[in-house]
Amino acid sequence: MSIFLHPGSGKTYKNFKDNDYPNLLHCPFPDESYNLLRHYFIKNKKEFIMIKEKHGGEMLNHFRHQHPLILLDTQQASLGNKSIVLHNPMKKIQVLCDGCLKPIMEMPFYKCSQISCGFFLHECCARLPSKIHDHPGHPDHALVLISNNPRMFMGLFSCSICRLYCNGFAYGCVACGYYMDINCAFLPKEITHEAHPGHLLSRINASSADVSEKICNPCNCFLEDGNIAFHCPSCDFYLDTECAFLLPGMMRHKFDKHPLSLRYNPVENHPGNYFCEICEDKFDPKKWFYHCSCCAQSMHPACAPLILECEKHVYVMFKRGVFCYMNVKFGGTVEIQRLHEHRLSFLQGIQSHGLCKKCTKELQYDIVNRSL
Repeated sequence: MSIFLHPGSGKTYKNFKDNDYPNLLHCPFPDESYNLLRHYFIKNKKEFIMIKEKHGGEMLNHFRHQHPLILLDTQQASLGNKSIVLHNPMKKIQVLCDGCLKPIMEMPFYKCSQISCGFFLHECCARLPSKIHDHPGHPDHALVLISNNPRMFMGLFSCSICRLYCNGFAYGCVACGYYMDINCAFLPKEITHEAHPGHLLSRINASSADVSEKICNPCNCFLEDGNIAFHCPSCDFYLDTECAFLLPGMMRHKFDKHPLSLRYNPVENHPGNYFCEICEDKFDPKKWFYHCSCCAQSMHPACAPLILECEKHVYVMFKRGVFCYMNVKFGGTVEIQRLHEHRLSFLQGIQSHGLCKKCTKELQYDIVNRSL
C-alpha cells in the first residue's frame, strides 16, 4: 500500500535489521498449503525433533483417530495396491489435513492405515504440543489440544481469533468455552507483509481501547473486538489476521493457465476500469485482488480460489466470501433421527440444492446435510 523513502534518496528503506529477526515470518504465504504451524516448527526445530523422537516415526497411534497412521515419505508412496495422489484441485483431487484443514501438497505426511479411510495429517500436525500457555487471546489459562469441539454438531466451532468455522484440531479452555483453531494458536509476535513493505508489524489485541474502531488498511474493515491484529506504530498501519494469513501470494484458477498473484494496488499500465473476470463486477484496485500479468485478468479474492465444493458459486458481497468455510473439511455422513430416516451427507451448499426443508432458507454458501 505504501513504500517509505528517505527524503530525496529514491530508495526504499527498512525499519528493522534482518539479523535481529532470523525467523521472521514474511507474508503473504507463498501458496494455500503453507500455514502458521509450518512456520512454527521451522522456527522451533529442536522442539519438533524431540516430539518426533518421543512419538516414533513410521507408525503412529493418534488420539484423534481410531486406526494406526502410516508415515508416507516418498513420491512413490502407496497403501496396499493403491497409490497416494497429493492435493490437486485443478484435477479435482482433494487431500486435506484433518488437523489444520490445509491442503497436503508434499511429503512426508500421515495417512490412515485403512485404505478406505480418508484421514490425513501433516507431520507437524501429528506432533503438536498437548498444551500451550500465555496465548495473547487467552493468557489467563492454558489451552489444551483437542481433536474437535465435542459440544458442537460435527465438531464445528467458531475460532475465537479468526472467527472462521472449523472442524479440525483445536486448542481450548473448556472452563471458559474458549476455542481456537491450531493455526491461530501459533501467531507470531512480529511479521512483515508485502502490503506494507520494509516495516515490521507487531501483534496487538484489537480489544484494546487504543485500537477500538481502527480499520484494517488493505480491506477497510473494522478490527473485530477481541481479535488479534498487526500494527506498524510509526505509520499507524493496521492489518487484521485474515488479511495477513488468509490470502496466499499465488493462486491457481481453472479459467487461467497461469498462476494469479495477489496485488495491493492498481497494476501498472492496466487499461480502463477494473472488472472481475469471474463475476464481471467492478472492483476497487486499492483493495486486495488477484491478477494474471500474462493475460491481463483480475479477480476478486473471493472469486479466485478453486475450492472444490464451491465451483458453482459466484462472488458474494462480504469480506470472507467463499473463504467462510475454508477451515471446514466436508465429507462423511451423520444420522439425525428426529429430522430424517436416512443418513445425511455433510457438504457445502450450492445453488442447485435449493431451500432448506426445515427453515426454507437458501442453502447456497451454507453448511448442508443432504440425504444420500
